[in-house]
Amino acid sequence: MVRRPGKGYRYGRWRGGPDPLAPPYDLGSAVDEIGDSVLGGSGVREALRELLRRGMDGRRGLDELRRSVRERLRQARNAGRMDGTLQEVRELLDRAVEAERRELFPDPDDMARLKEAELDALPEDTAGAVRALKEYDWRSDEARQAYEQIQDLLRREVLDSSFASMKQALENASAGDMQAVKDMVADLSQLIDAHNRGEDTDERFRDFMDKHGQFFPEDPQSVEELIDQLARRAAAQERMMAGLSPEQRAELSDLMAQTMQDMGLASEMAHLQDALRQARPDLPWGQRGQVPDGEQSLGMGDATSAVAELADLEALSNQLSQGYAGASLADVDEELLERALGRPAVDDLGALRQLERELERQGYLNRSDGKLELSPKAVRRLGATALRRVFAELDATGRGEHDVADAGAAGELTGGSREWRFGDEQPLDVVRTVRNAVLRTAHEPRADDDRAVHIAVEDFEVVETERRTGAAVALLVDLSYSMALRGTWGAAKSTAMALHSLVTTRFPQDAIQIIGFSSTAQVLRPETLAELSVDTLQGTNLQHGLMLARRFLARHRDAEPVVLVVTDGEPTAHLEDDGTPFFCWPPMPETIARTVAEVERVARSGAVMNVFALDPEPGLVHFVHDITQRAGGRVFTPDSERLGEYVVADYLRTRRGRRAR
Repeated sequence: MVRRPGKGYRYGRWRGGPDPLAPPYDLGSAVDEIGDSVLGGSGVREALRELLRRGMDGRRGLDELRRSVRERLRQARNAGRMDGTLQEVRELLDRAVEAERRELFPDPDDMARLKEAELDALPEDTAGAVRALKEYDWRSDEARQAYEQIQDLLRREVLDSSFASMKQALENASAGDMQAVKDMVADLSQLIDAHNRGEDTDERFRDFMDKHGQFFPEDPQSVEELIDQLARRAAAQERMMAGLSPEQRAELSDLMAQTMQDMGLASEMAHLQDALRQARPDLPWGQRGQVPDGEQSLGMGDATSAVAELADLEALSNQLSQGYAGASLADVDEELLERALGRPAVDDLGALRQLERELERQGYLNRSDGKLELSPKAVRRLGATALRRVFAELDATGRGEHDVADAGAAGELTGGSREWRFGDEQPLDVVRTVRNAVLRTAHEPRADDDRAVHIAVEDFEVVETERRTGAAVALLVDLSYSMALRGTWGAAKSTAMALHSLVTTRFPQDAIQIIGFSSTAQVLRPETLAELSVDTLQGTNLQHGLMLARRFLARHRDAEPVVLVVTDGEPTAHLEDDGTPFFCWPPMPETIARTVAEVERVARSGAVMNVFALDPEPGLVHFVHDITQRAGGRVFTPDSERLGEYVVADYLRTRRGRRAR
């Protein structure tokens, strides 16, 4: 909507940037997929990279785009051999010499014998033979024509290897056409020199294109675009030459030098090559890369184009791999991608870029000092997802075990109701009770003056209330490297996120602390836990973890203390008296003794301590049975896939059981 002075308002399509009324980009499934990877043990950066590789919502990911590029690369490798110009020159040279010999053979004159001797003495290499015949006085018209074809071919191929499509433009070229090429090369060198000096070349570029635009069918729109096209082709020409055998390279270099000299362009082309190197030093100048190797012979210009395409496809494949330090989707060259795979591929890349931007813009990812982190908003969603999956595994009858349905002094309305059962003391839900009676008797015949509602026993519903009491939950999670080796770390991380989400959302009166332990122990925030990987240091320091748990429980003396331990190994580390960690395998008696002493301190605080042992190794099973007997707890040995179900169900059961005392 635009207001026009004196004319009111005009309505039309919004043109001031992104539509402010457009629905927000739907990131739900993307965040959930990242969450799946994070809960499976991956870091956030790895999870995002994996999502971008797979793609989503019908859009191709980086992996599929790269596979398509690799297929194009395979096809480009089969484009043909690069010695086509040499082969064609040799064939024309053989034709010229053979035609000349046929013309000389019937002539009895001594001059004819001298010319035959001159032909016999020609150098073995093609370039040397072409040079030696430069001043030769041909007797045969056919031979002269074949030699002139060599000169014309070399002029066109040499220029075509530097300037795309020049071969066709110079077919049957006149002296005036060749002079136009020389003028273009001179003006081009001056333009690039000015650009390299940092001068403003916009107007000079426009004048250059007005004068010489016919030599550049790609129609560059700026001096930078022109230089990019020429520099890439010049670098490809060097790679093409590097891909030849030493003998082929020497012969072709000699032929090129002769041709440039004959055209009077040797110094100008050398200067142009140096200027392009200076303008684009980042290109792979002189490096040997992939070269085509098919059955068809390619001329210099076509071979240079094929090598340039291979170089572009190699660069594009590397960009799509994102496998180098500091990789970003912004690195992917859209122009190369469109040239290789078409516009739909660019649209797919654009969708991936938008997804990455929106994850940050909508507050799911934070980038700080180059590090990508999950925001609290994303962590909450991850926890809810993990909890939802846990509850999906629990039996329906077990989902509500944490609620006590009576109306005690601490009773709270749940917002729901249920049918009355004998012995219930909850308040009646009057509205639902009357509604049930009305619905039940709606089709029963009654007298006109009978407006009473007849309530039966089955109509009664009572208001559901629950009595909640606070609990302090310390969840100790083993971070030792063996958790990754056994494939249980992802399940442990997911379980911790699920339990944290359950406590903070469903039982806000409870307190929870997640403690990770390996060689030492540390308190973990949910955001830290989502990013966390297992510790590569050796040691399972349960003693230190229990010390932190006791400190946490001591801050919540009015709450019911609950300690849950997830581990896959018996203690192999403890803290010395000076606080330094000590590790030994097999466990030393001192490590076991210090850990058991800490277990007994936890037990004296009144906490329930249950252990979830993820490895059936006899030493671990014996140890955890011993400590849970001391602390009055229980031992569970679940599969890692069901760890979350066990931990959450045990928390709910323990919480309910403690309230019943």
